[in-house]
Amino acid sequence: MSTDIGHIRNIGIVAHIDAGKTTVTERILFYTGKEHRMGEVHEGTATMDYLEEEQKRGITIQSAATTLTWNRHSINLIDTPGHVDFTAEVERSLRVLDGAVGVFCGVAGVEAQSETVWRQADSYSIPRLVFINKLDRVGADFKRVLTSIRTKLKCNAVPVFIPIGIEKELRGAIDVVREKALFYGEESLGAAVTEDEIPADMTEVAHAARQELLEKLAEGGADEIMDLYVEEKPVPVTLIQDAIRKQTLGGTFVPVLCGSALRNKGVQQVLNAVCEYLPSPLDLPPIEAVVAETSRKKSRRKTTVDPQIKTTQLTPDEKGPLAAMVFKTTSDHHGEVSYVRVYSGTLQDGGQVYNAGQEKIERVGRMYRMHASDREKVTRLGPGEIGTLIGLKFARTGDSLSSKSNPLLLEAPLFPETVVSMAVEPKTAADKDRVIEVLGIVSKDDPTFSCHVDEDTGQMIIAGMGELHLEVIQQKMSRDYKVQVNVGKPRVSYRQSIEKHARGEGRFERQSGGRGQYGHIIMELTPIPDSMEVEVVNQMSKEDVPKAFHDAVEDSVYDAAMSGHHLGYPLIGLRVTLLGGSTHQSDSTEVAYVAAAKFAFDDCIEKAGLLLLEPIMALEVTVAEGYLRGVLGDLNGRRVKIQDMDSNSDPRIVRGLVPLSEMFGYTTALRSLSQGRAGYTMQPSSYAPVPREVSEKLMF
Repeated sequence: MSTDIGHIRNIGIVAHIDAGKTTVTERILFYTGKEHRMGEVHEGTATMDYLEEEQKRGITIQSAATTLTWNRHSINLIDTPGHVDFTAEVERSLRVLDGAVGVFCGVAGVEAQSETVWRQADSYSIPRLVFINKLDRVGADFKRVLTSIRTKLKCNAVPVFIPIGIEKELRGAIDVVREKALFYGEESLGAAVTEDEIPADMTEVAHAARQELLEKLAEGGADEIMDLYVEEKPVPVTLIQDAIRKQTLGGTFVPVLCGSALRNKGVQQVLNAVCEYLPSPLDLPPIEAVVAETSRKKSRRKTTVDPQIKTTQLTPDEKGPLAAMVFKTTSDHHGEVSYVRVYSGTLQDGGQVYNAGQEKIERVGRMYRMHASDREKVTRLGPGEIGTLIGLKFARTGDSLSSKSNPLLLEAPLFPETVVSMAVEPKTAADKDRVIEVLGIVSKDDPTFSCHVDEDTGQMIIAGMGELHLEVIQQKMSRDYKVQVNVGKPRVSYRQSIEKHARGEGRFERQSGGRGQYGHIIMELTPIPDSMEVEVVNQMSKEDVPKAFHDAVEDSVYDAAMSGHHLGYPLIGLRVTLLGGSTHQSDSTEVAYVAAAKFAFDDCIEKAGLLLLEPIMALEVTVAEGYLRGVLGDLNGRRVKIQDMDSNSDPRIVRGLVPLSEMFGYTTALRSLSQGRAGYTMQPSSYAPVPREVSEKLMF
């Protein structure tokens, strides 16, 4: 069934772990009639957490998609993980979504991963609304959480609903726009919503909230509201709603709602707000696509953009050129499953598409809309729609699908570097080939997982975003692919940089009778503080180095940086400027220039000096007051730099920065120190020089 594009909403539920994202999603499924019973995370019955590992651990590990209907709107909803180890699931989902609902715990407020997902949404300019959840819990404070959202996320968050009561007295919510009180029927599991007048003891609070809402909208450019407000005349509800929508779509306003998903309060208003305030595909600016044939030069490095490339603007027109993005791939008993978002044109089952990312023709087999692990067969996907394709052989996350006659490339999502690695080996020699095959499948589906064979030891090394990430992958290999492996201890993925600016050169000459080989390169290295990149700036002239060899020289430099010199850790945070060199009339060859570039790079490194860098994590520990002293003592021994402590709550929240290498096994240690009454989360923050005493142990 085709849906009017203006009534499509593509949204994600994003938040910190344990803020209640999946519980909110389960209520949405129930109230929209998609499910006839409410699944519960703590019981392992949540529809969207359908993986065995998710049900066992009580957390979301991979994003799950569904399509549902509310108030004549078709909502494509993706429930994303809240744990930093699975941040790739959030990144690739946000890349194709038009709006997002940020869920925040009414007690903890803005937590570490909340800030991360908010920044991820910022990077894609995604309009958002906020749901402050768990206001029924002891210690809940709507105003405090609202303040933390405003200050920590630096957004114009304004309540459009405020709670009636708090903690165990939470009874309903006041609709600030319509000036009505809403109460949720206990017998109907919150499905029956009763509208009433605002309770007498809440009239002042409600009036103040509406005044603030009108002032914020007026400040945001709603001139008509400003005029009515100044003249103290009534402001029509439709005028307020239109202003909220306009400013939300513009990214200058974030509507705030409230409730308790677990107690079935406030979720229908989230659905209403999604339809009223978040964008349809028609509300977004045109998507820019690159004409694939002009987009790249051949290189082993990342694709580089040529200034002469051609771009085109795409609107959600079903008769326009086909442009769709593969934002996720996975493997199940059906085979290769590719999740796609269509931006322009129409995808038809049984047809052929051009995979511009892989430069391959793909055949679309079956086509589905997903509901967690279930699927509904469809024959077409139009602009703005999200679905899955069966049968694509070459597709990877970030690939663009178009037509062979009009090949287009869409901007692919970017993923963070891995921070933890470990060695794995098959339990039996006969399983070696199977292990390599399975690791290849997993790395294709997960952009933040990688595997390679260590040239020195011959070991297979897997790398990911954290201990939990690698543990889940190990379990997946065992459960889904029946492959058993032995694993080594986790290891930190260190990096290197340079201490100072340096200039060097490299020369390669060989004469062995007949034509010789000659290459000569001059370059300089400059440190770039706080950068994770290796920038290669080519200032070579074709007179110094023949133009035909420039790409090979750039590749050689990049490969040298990634090889890590003698310690083997990749280099980051430096700019390589290729200054020039010299040529020989008859003996200049690509092989010689590649070797000369490596020699020049090594010469610069020797002069610049190397710094060993370690990943630093932003740590947040939540601990009951009675165990705080012991936990702090343990953290001090782990080289933690405490940044702040929330002294107004119990449990207490401790935030700081800690080297990743000090945190292996911390889950067990924290559980022991607190008798199980503490928890923690981490997320990558930066890289910092390793202290001398630590680096000496690593080097010898």
